[in-house]
Amino acid sequence: MRTLEEYREAGKSVYDKLHLATYPIGITYIKSEAEIPDGSIRPSAMGQQASLCQAFTYARRFGFSIAMTGKDCFCTATTAWHMWEEATPDEIIHSQILQGWHKDLEAEKGVWNLYVKRWGKNYPQKMKGYTGFVCAPLHEAKLIPDTVTVYGNSLNLMHLIHAMVYDGKDFPSSDFSGFGESCQKGGFVPWITGVPQIVVPGFGDHSVAAAHETEIAMGMPAELIFKVDKNLFLTGGAMNVGQPPRTMMAMSLTEGITPGWPYLRERFEEHKKDKGK
Repeated sequence: MRTLEEYREAGKSVYDKLHLATYPIGITYIKSEAEIPDGSIRPSAMGQQASLCQAFTYARRFGFSIAMTGKDCFCTATTAWHMWEEATPDEIIHSQILQGWHKDLEAEKGVWNLYVKRWGKNYPQKMKGYTGFVCAPLHEAKLIPDTVTVYGNSLNLMHLIHAMVYDGKDFPSSDFSGFGESCQKGGFVPWITGVPQIVVPGFGDHSVAAAHETEIAMGMPAELIFKVDKNLFLTGGAMNVGQPPRTMMAMSLTEGITPGWPYLRERFEEHKKDKGK
């Protein structure tokens, strides 16, 4: 079993190697508030609430350790998905219809069926009894994580995927609805299914959590961060583009690649001839 210090070292290594704009985050699910480490920030302790995607932003951009339970979270759908408070599927679906996220009841049922498929058959048993999570920058995590989530740009994610599948295993998978992206696929889905997930930041990420337009992310079972760290930049050997990228520089080009440049070349030569007369 990996130690907390090993997770911290891997988090710093991946951050440094990929030149990430924000820290990889470690997410640990807790069954009791007594598990919350000293120094963690709780929105409810300040008379406030936050969303889980906001907690991720505070961790990855500001370096905070954030503890969230149902009473800390204003995104009640997320609270229900995590089973931190009790709600029936019909109640969750109705809440989403009131939001106007999708066309009608049938559309919302379709999204719910997508979520159920995404969560997998072990979802109820795996989530039962948990009351919240603690998320923090991985290099400063105070608890061994269940999930690690890394935000970056498309090149960062390409390297992550290459490292993840270098041995022909652990292929990331995802479905997309534009909702429940980071809180589900960056959080509990890779933990309970064991499958890395690609996250396209969704409505909450962009509306309240300041996700950048160019960001994409991967959520993974926490232990896979060591595989990623070990395999980064091995794909293609010397041909790997690396980070920062070493893109191919086209050689032997001439002005003939565009119609306007040859025209100017001809004019250059005509002017030279005129001056020579």
